[in-house]
Amino acid sequence: MSNLAVVAYAADDLRVEDAGTPVPAADEAVVRIAYGGICGSDLHYWRHGAAGASILREPMILGHEVSGVVVVEAADGSGPAAGTPVAVHPLTPHGDGVTPWPADRPNLAPASSYLGSALHLPHTQGAFAQRVAIPGRMLHEVPASLDLRVAALAEPAAVAWHGLARAGDVRDRSVAVIGAGPIGQLVASVARRAGASVVTVTDLHEKPRRIAQARGIRSLDARDADAISALHADVVVESSGTEPGLSAAVSAAARGGTVVLLGLQRAGDVAVPMSTAITRELTLTGSFRFAAEFDDVIAALADGSLDVSGIVSEVRPAADALAAFALAADPASSCKVLLDFAAD
Repeated sequence: MSNLAVVAYAADDLRVEDAGTPVPAADEAVVRIAYGGICGSDLHYWRHGAAGASILREPMILGHEVSGVVVVEAADGSGPAAGTPVAVHPLTPHGDGVTPWPADRPNLAPASSYLGSALHLPHTQGAFAQRVAIPGRMLHEVPASLDLRVAALAEPAAVAWHGLARAGDVRDRSVAVIGAGPIGQLVASVARRAGASVVTVTDLHEKPRRIAQARGIRSLDARDADAISALHADVVVESSGTEPGLSAAVSAAARGGTVVLLGLQRAGDVAVPMSTAITRELTLTGSFRFAAEFDDVIAALADGSLDVSGIVSEVRPAADALAAFALAADPASSCKVLLDFAAD
């Protein structure tokens, strides 16, 4: 293949095929992708043909958690020069002409596009390919000292960073994280960097709990309701995106505490123990993607103050994407799975 890519056609129809030579627009650079992290939305497109309200209606290259090197800089001079190692900020904010949104929070723009998203038609093609044309404004330089495998974590780490920031200053406060998948592990890392006094994660599966413990983070079995309710955490971040996880988050919160709703819940009504939230005077706050934090995250990854050791559990050649996706879908056996596009 001249340009190997990972393409979703429909539910259970994931293909590794030739995407052809990228033809960049004037404001686009060609990036040779090094690594791509498999996200939950990628898994949903593979398994269900949709991620929430974003339904596959045409073939779409997946992927938005990527790092690489610019090989052809943008013709209009925007973005980094050829040879620059980069991480990709995948958001393009758009309004819909009707719905108001705060201009200083582009992640809340109502008609935005995101790399590897089927929300709009034509779909916004993703970056799981060996060479991709990407707008120069999306490309953020990473220090040469930063391993591109670690740089591929910049996008999910920014999601975690933004989520914790929604709770305010956590220095000397206790933080609990419901769900110890990749995002939950990253939230725990961000909390430790921010000076939280105690950080605890919960999960149903032994593997993510062991990963957390190896990283020096306390972990609890998510089925241990008594231990979770005894946490009395000042800040709880719900990262599982499940109804039981949301109930556990409210249960784990101290009176007067804050619960951050980071994991994306299913569409429609979701049961919440509101009586407990009311009588404890909890603050419930949503968190969606991220905005201006990206460069701060890259800097923290580069200087080592944001510890992500142990979070990447597998790196597989992109040609083996089907096996890699199956592995990433099994939280009992893996954490974050990266595709290696340089290996093919």
